[in-house]
Amino acid sequence: MTVASYDPRSIANLMLDEADRVGIAITNLALQKLLYFAHGIFLNENKKPLVSGYFEAWQYGPVHPTAYKAFQVAGPDPIRFRACSQNVLSGELSPIAPPDNREVRRLVQHVLNSYGKLSAGRLVDISHAKNSPWEHIVHKGRTSVAFGLRIPDTVILERFKHHKVSIGDAPVAGEPREDTPFCLILTLRASHRCRASCSAGN
Repeated sequence: MTVASYDPRSIANLMLDEADRVGIAITNLALQKLLYFAHGIFLNENKKPLVSGYFEAWQYGPVHPTAYKAFQVAGPDPIRFRACSQNVLSGELSPIAPPDNREVRRLVQHVLNSYGKLSAGRLVDISHAKNSPWEHIVHKGRTSVAFGLRIPDTVILERFKHHKVSIGDAPVAGEPREDTPFCLILTLRASHRCRASCSAGN
């Protein structure tokens, strides 16, 4: 299958349409994980990215910043609208064309059938699996420089197979409602340590 990478908002809109069709309510936090799983499966099967741009390692797993921003206004509630594109000069909003590729549509249906009914906490557990792309980048960010904690497609290709996790009675992360960029958390922690060190030195 030869297709160009899609706007991540286009795939996200398609996921929301399919979720509505089968009666699944999806929050922005959950949508980011589902989008990431679709991207990882497609990338491993076709050696080409499903969506343009990049994913980042946030507190509760991989997040595509462009897609997250498009649905951020929904907060922790189920998403009831679709992302649009905006003309930077006129400010005019226009619909984003859906993928017209049958294989991509089948992939989205497969991801929703496999993961769509899982809670956000379960999706986070899967995205945090040991040796997964997210875990690898977060560890790298703690021990060296990982610019913006981006998750390169090369890392997803190499480590996506590790997304296997045993599910217990309750998600390890609980049931988070909203996400936060991990680089911000690391920066705040470093700032706190610096202030504590400076205070101790005075």
